[in-house]
Amino acid sequence: MLSSRSLKIAVLGLTVAIAGCNRESGEKAQPQASASAGAAAGDEKPAGGETLSGTIDRSHKGSDMPDFTLTDQSGKQTKLASFKGKPLLVNLWATWCAPCVVELPMLDKLAETRGAELKVLTVSQDMPTTANNVASFLTGKGATHLEPWLDPKNDLAAHYEVTTLPTTIYYDAAGKELWRYVGGHDWTSAEAAQMLAEAK
Repeated sequence: MLSSRSLKIAVLGLTVAIAGCNRESGEKAQPQASASAGAAAGDEKPAGGETLSGTIDRSHKGSDMPDFTLTDQSGKQTKLASFKGKPLLVNLWATWCAPCVVELPMLDKLAETRGAELKVLTVSQDMPTTANNVASFLTGKGATHLEPWLDPKNDLAAHYEVTTLPTTIYYDAAGKELWRYVGGHDWTSAEAAQMLAEAK
């Protein structure tokens, strides 16, 4: 029978393993996937009729957009600040995160229908070993309006203190944060439209 101390150590070890911490490479621990959707990676919708759900966080409202540079698989770079001028929805996701995968078609639809007035920026939090597959992963999911931006060192996740994926941050046209949404969400819903309307 495990002692109380041994049980705590075992639970801590399991938590670190689930979070994707890679001690060998020295990379920062990756956030955990939200448990808000009961889908397996690759599912088009939550299993068992469950719905995506999460929580909105307005405690950082008014914070400036960070000065980070993102890269895609071809080496193309872009600065977050280059997207100022219209509202920006930054979605932190990963290929191994089931709720993130469930969100992709909704984010793609949002990018397609509202792209003229709103930028949807999906930023993969996959480790370098899997980051090379992000573009083909998006294509395979039919996400033709989402760009495969990478953050292999999880700099954005560290900046936003993200512990759960997906996490989505919304900025107004001036680059001021309006809210963060932690967990999966239906970005094509009336509720999402109301939330996105907060950017004047």
